Amino acid sequence: MKKFFQEIKADLQFRGAGPGQKLTESPRERAPKEKAKAADPPKSRQGPTNEAQMAAAAALARLEQKPRPRPPSSQDAIRNQVKKELMSEAAACDKEASLDQKNSLPALKEDSSTFSVSGIYFICPLTGVSVRKDQKEAHIRQAIQQHASQDPVAASIMEIHTLNRDREKVKLGVETIAKYLDNIHIYPEEEKYRKIKLQNKVFQERIHSLEGTDNFFQAVGFEKKTLNVPGQEAAEDFYVLKEEVLEKLDDLEEQKEKLLRAEPVRALLDRQLRVFKPSPLASHFELPSDFFNLTTEELIRERRLRAEAVEKASMLRTKAMREKEEQREMKKYNYTLLRVRFPDGYILQGTFFAREPVATLYQFVREALQIDWLPFELLAPGAQKLTDENVAFNECGLVPSALLTFVGDEDILADIKEQIGCLLKPDLLSDVRILS
Repeated sequence: MKKFFQEIKADLQFRGAGPGQKLTESPRERAPKEKAKAADPPKSRQGPTNEAQMAAAAALARLEQKPRPRPPSSQDAIRNQVKKELMSEAAACDKEASLDQKNSLPALKEDSSTFSVSGIYFICPLTGVSVRKDQKEAHIRQAIQQHASQDPVAASIMEIHTLNRDREKVKLGVETIAKYLDNIHIYPEEEKYRKIKLQNKVFQERIHSLEGTDNFFQAVGFEKKTLNVPGQEAAEDFYVLKEEVLEKLDDLEEQKEKLLRAEPVRALLDRQLRVFKPSPLASHFELPSDFFNLTTEELIRERRLRAEAVEKASMLRTKAMREKEEQREMKKYNYTLLRVRFPDGYILQGTFFAREPVATLYQFVREALQIDWLPFELLAPGAQKLTDENVAFNECGLVPSALLTFVGDEDILADIKEQIGCLLKPDLLSDVRILS
């Protein structure tokens, strides 16, 4: 194209130079020729018009000034690909969040038969019953209420420590209750210490708002009464200690100590131990939504993190930066499903918290062995040895699921196989299942 415009420009210059002439001709000889040529009728087209010449010159100038496009480098291609993938993930996250917020639409039911595990379950320490994660709190509340018929004081203490989430507020409330009881124990003859004014500012701020405190006061021997207050027209509500409790102040002191030492009732994660026959599907996992516990707020937060990731993708990141971001991705999982494949092909499966240490997995495997003293190691995917048992699962990439390998001394394993057969306990093999 540039060559084409250069040829046009040269032709215009040549045409503008005028008629040709011989070097031997005199000016008198050239004059008749020029007059004769001027008398000739003009041809239909003598060449480009002035406008065409100006347009061509302008196009040529633009072409000469326009920088040549730089061929994309491999880093540009990688950066564009990463940005494209991150943008698509952010769009998917937005779509998931918008679907989660449409409460008017019926929720889709998951087909538990297709999952590697039906969900996350917890075992209530009061009843021993295994319940789903979303039913855990309601079940514990009901179990505490049922326990109140047997031991109302213990049940009320469990209510205070378990049903109130703000641990600092619980601590402050419990310490304030303990002071009320200490005053009664130290000054039993002082009537003012045996009455607690419900409208008192300290009582309202520290105790009244805590669930279970009313049940505790009544369980240890207080009763509610409406009493007249000297110098005040309106009567007010009080907790008043019953007279018979004064004869059992040691019991009151013991109940106070129980209140101070108590801990929340915590449900235990059900490992849902399973043993499977040897299968090529050992590394295939289908997890229910319980393992990806993202609320609407968490989805919004993930969207913000994705937006930040798009910006970061435009710059080259160091290895330390990439590892830090990978760790952050791992920390968003609350649970993990782990499988351990034994030398004979049997597969042991269990559910764990993502932040539990690797030591819990070693203990889980050891409890399943017929010979609990047997030395062994566990290999993570990629034949990586899990030597540090204090590291958490989410810190070594074992979330939200992973298949590990059981390895031990070959001679010892051969002797055990010859003597007792399988490494796992017989009662576990009685309920062996098939992966599908």
